[in-house]
Amino acid sequence: MNTNKMKIKFRKPESRDGAAVYNLIKRCPPLDTNSMYCNLLQCGDFADTSIAAVDEKGKMVGFISGYIPPNRPDTLFVWQVAVCKSARGQKLGNRMLMALVDRLSDEGVHYVETTITPDNKASQAMFARFFSALSAPVEKSVKFAREDHFDGAHDDEVLYRAGPFKLAVAMAS
Repeated sequence: MNTNKMKIKFRKPESRDGAAVYNLIKRCPPLDTNSMYCNLLQCGDFADTSIAAVDEKGKMVGFISGYIPPNRPDTLFVWQVAVCKSARGQKLGNRMLMALVDRLSDEGVHYVETTITPDNKASQAMFARFFSALSAPVEKSVKFAREDHFDGAHDDEVLYRAGPFKLAVAMAS
């Protein structure tokens, strides 16, 4: 755990951040790496629903990719949360999530969804803290099943759906 508090700035990602995001995610197991092209699209086409965290030298130390599902305009689906090793221990994942939800709440986002594999205890704990800060009820169900969707080659992806949330309560904490 890093006890030195680094200065971190949050901003919308830009397409030129794609390679940095790709390299960050590669260094953050157990996250699935996507193609660099996918990360370029996330940083460009999905910049409004994603967030980048950079240190004082401009190095990418955290990234959240997300999108608004077309049939649920009140929902942010969080695809991945990546935090580099040097920035861990500062609740960066939760801080990025809160900043992203704060940005999107004025646009009518009142629910957050994500999927987490059953063995990813760190992500489960981070999202539990985040959902608790939002005072949001949470529903869980299997979104993608190991046998039905992954041909047995990947663990279940469990959907966590939280909301509606109370942003004013969360921002005061």
